[in-house]
Amino acid sequence: MQFPRSTNYRFFKVAHNTVTQKMPAPTVDDIDYTDIEEKYKVHYDDGFDTTLVVDGVPIIDESKRERLLNKFCKEFARKGVTIKPEDVYLPWNDATGKSKGYAFVDFRTVDDAHLALSVVHNHPFDSKHTFKLNRFTDIEAFANMDESYTEPQYEEFKPKEHLRAWLGDPQGRDQYVTYRHEDVEIHWHGKPSQTELAYKPVSFPTLSCPLVTERSIQEWKEPFLYVAWSPLGTYIATLHRQGVRIWGGSSWKQQQQFAHPLVKLIDFSPCEQYLVTWSNEPIVVHDGAKQGPQYFSPDDEGNNMAVWDIKSGHLLRTFSTLVDGETPTNKKQIHWPALKWSPDDKYVARLTRGQMISVYEVPGMHLHGKKSLKIEGVQDFEWCPLGDKDKEETKGDAGKAKKARENMLAYWTPEIDNQPARVTLLSFPSRTILRQKNLFNVTECKLYWQNQGDFLCVKVDRHTKTKKSIFCNLEIFRVREKDYPVEVVELKDTVTDFSWEPKGERFAIISSNDPNLGNPGPGITIKTDVSFYQLERAGGKNDFRLLRTLPARTSNAIRWSPRGRHVVLATVGSSSKSELEFWDLDFNVEEPGRRELSKEEWGSGIQLLGTGDHYGVTDVEWDPSGRTLATSASAWTHTLENGYAIWDFRGQEIIKHIQDRFKQFIWRPRPPTLLTKEQQKQIRRNLKEYSRAFDEEDATEESNVSAELIALRKRLVDEWNKWRANCRKEHAEERSKKHGKHEEKEEIEVWVDEVIEQIEEMVVE
Repeated sequence: MQFPRSTNYRFFKVAHNTVTQKMPAPTVDDIDYTDIEEKYKVHYDDGFDTTLVVDGVPIIDESKRERLLNKFCKEFARKGVTIKPEDVYLPWNDATGKSKGYAFVDFRTVDDAHLALSVVHNHPFDSKHTFKLNRFTDIEAFANMDESYTEPQYEEFKPKEHLRAWLGDPQGRDQYVTYRHEDVEIHWHGKPSQTELAYKPVSFPTLSCPLVTERSIQEWKEPFLYVAWSPLGTYIATLHRQGVRIWGGSSWKQQQQFAHPLVKLIDFSPCEQYLVTWSNEPIVVHDGAKQGPQYFSPDDEGNNMAVWDIKSGHLLRTFSTLVDGETPTNKKQIHWPALKWSPDDKYVARLTRGQMISVYEVPGMHLHGKKSLKIEGVQDFEWCPLGDKDKEETKGDAGKAKKARENMLAYWTPEIDNQPARVTLLSFPSRTILRQKNLFNVTECKLYWQNQGDFLCVKVDRHTKTKKSIFCNLEIFRVREKDYPVEVVELKDTVTDFSWEPKGERFAIISSNDPNLGNPGPGITIKTDVSFYQLERAGGKNDFRLLRTLPARTSNAIRWSPRGRHVVLATVGSSSKSELEFWDLDFNVEEPGRRELSKEEWGSGIQLLGTGDHYGVTDVEWDPSGRTLATSASAWTHTLENGYAIWDFRGQEIIKHIQDRFKQFIWRPRPPTLLTKEQQKQIRRNLKEYSRAFDEEDATEESNVSAELIALRKRLVDEWNKWRANCRKEHAEERSKKHGKHEEKEEIEVWVDEVIEQIEEMVVE
C-alpha cells in the first residue's frame, strides 16, 4: 500500500505507538525507515541546465530595477518565451550601487531554456544593448577550454538555386501568373512560338521542402485566396486560411511560410526584405500553441497586423488596426497599405489619422527617436520614391560616391479652426521641414509622387464659398530645384484620375463635369475628358503646359507604359462600355527624349494608334517591357465572359482566352537593370547592329514555319497520290475480274465495205 509523502511520518508514528503498547521491547531508534524514505523521496533538479546567463543588460541604479525587470520580461515574451520578474536575478555592485550589466534567468524546464537560447540570443534590447545568452553550465567549460587548434570538418558545398534565374531566359521572355478557380499557372510570354506553360504549382507543399512536415501538409491543404508577386519579381505569394507562403527559384520550391490565420491582405517592402500581413480577425493564441520567433505569442493577442522578416521568417512586431469602440459587426474599411515603407526599407511608418505619424526603424521595430511625429489633424502621407539618379550617386566608387539624400515624406492636414489646410515636405530622419504650402477651401487632397521623385502633385478638391460645387487644383512641387518651387494648375472640372509618365515630365488627367458623376447608376456612362500636360523648359519657364485635350470620352483609367511615351485609356468596371484606346505621345518626334518643342510641334506628336474592346474589363496592366498590354475580366467583379486578352502597344489583339471562374492575371515584375546609363547609351547607339541578329532570328523562324508548311503540303499531296494509285489499282483488278467471267463467248467484229451507187461526171473546160 502506497501513501503520500506528507503522511509517512504520521502513519509510522501511530504504528509505532500501537506496537510499543503491546510490545515494549523495541524503541523508535531501532526501526529502519530508509527503504520507505528512499521510495517516496522527491528528486529535485540540482543542476544548472535551466539557468542562462544574459549579457548586454543595461547598468542601472536601484530606482530603475522594477522598470528594467518588466521590460526584460516583455522582450523575452516578444520572442515567445514567458518569464516572470522573480525568475531574474540581477547581480549588484554594492560599491557603486548599480547593477553589473548581466543577469541570471531560471526557467522551469530545460526545453524552455533551450528555446530562449535559440530565439533571444542577439536580440536587440534597445539601440545600445543587445542580449547575449549562454548556458550557466558553459561558463566553466569556457574557462577550461582547450586552446589547441583542431581543423574543422568542412561540409560539402550544396549550391542553391538562383531566385532570379528566370531573368537569364535566352529569349528574354516575360512571365505572368493566372488564377482560375483553384488553379494557379505561371506562363512564359514571347513570340507565338515561344509562349508556353512555365509551372503549375500544387495547392499544398510537399515534403521535399525542408520547412514542411507531414502535419504542415495537412494544415496547409487549402485553396488559395489570391496570389501576388513581390515588387522585384523574386517571390510569388499565395494566401491560405493558415497564413502566407512564398515561392521562388527555378524549381518553384517554397522559400518561407508565415503563420497568420485568416490573413486577407499582404504587402511587401520595396526591397523585398519584409512582409506585412493583415486579417480582419484579431490574433488568438490558444493553450499549447507553438512558441518561437516564427509564431505569435500571448502578447500579440488582440492585434491583427504583423510584420515579418522574409529571409528568417521571424515575426518582428504586431499592430492593431481596430479603432476603439469598433465591434466585429461594425468594422470600418481599412486604408491599405496601413504601413508605408521608405524606399530603402530602413523605416516603416504608420498613420494615426488626425493625430500623428509613427516611424519605426527596421528590423528592430523601435519607434525612431522614441517619439512619433505629432501632427494635429494629419490625414495622409506618402514617402518620396528613390530615383535612378539617387541610386547611381550612392553606388559609384568609394571616392566618388556622394552622401545619400535623406528620405523625404509629404503629408497634408485639413483646415482646423482658423488654420488653413497645409501640405508639408519633411526630411527624415532629421525631421526637418523643407517646404510648406497653405491651402484654402479644401475638401480633400490626394498625393501623387512621380516614380523618380522629381515631382509631387497634390490634387486638391476645393469647394466654393457656398459649398454647392467642387472644382480642382493641381499643386505641383518641383522637388529637385532649389527652395522646392510650387506651380498651380487650375481646373474647372472634377479630376477623377491622375497619372505621371514614368521617368518623364508629363502627366495625364481624366476630368468630368457630368451631373451623374457623384451618383453613377447601372447602365449610366459618365462622359469624361482626357488631358495631357508637359513641363515646358523653353525660355526658362519651367511650367506645366497643356499639350492636348481629348473630349467626349468614356475612359476612367490611365495606364502608362513602364517606358513612358505610350499610354492606354480604358473604360474599366462599366457594364455598358469597355473601350481601349492606344495612344503614342511622340509619334512624329524623331528623338522622343527631346522635350523642347516649338509652338507648331507642341502637342502634334499625340497620335491614336488603335482601339480595342474587352467586354467587362476589370484590370488593365502593361508588361515590364512596355511592349504588350494585358486586360482581364475577373469573376470577383462579375461572371460574364471572364478571361484575359493580350495586346501589342498598337492595339492589335494577340491572344484572348475566355475562361469560367477566372480571377487574376498579373505580370511578373522585373528588377532595375544592372547596366549603367553609359552602357545603355552605348546599346542604343549600336541598336542597328543588335537588330540584325534579331532580324535573322525572325527570318529563321519564318523560314522554319514556311518549311514546315511546305513539308505539310508535300505530305498531303503524297498521301493523295498514294490513295489515287491504290484506287486505280483496285479499279483495274475489278475490271480484270469482270473480263475473266466471259472468256467462253468470243466476239469478233468484221468491217465490210459495200458500194451502193457509183456516178461518173465529166467536166468540160
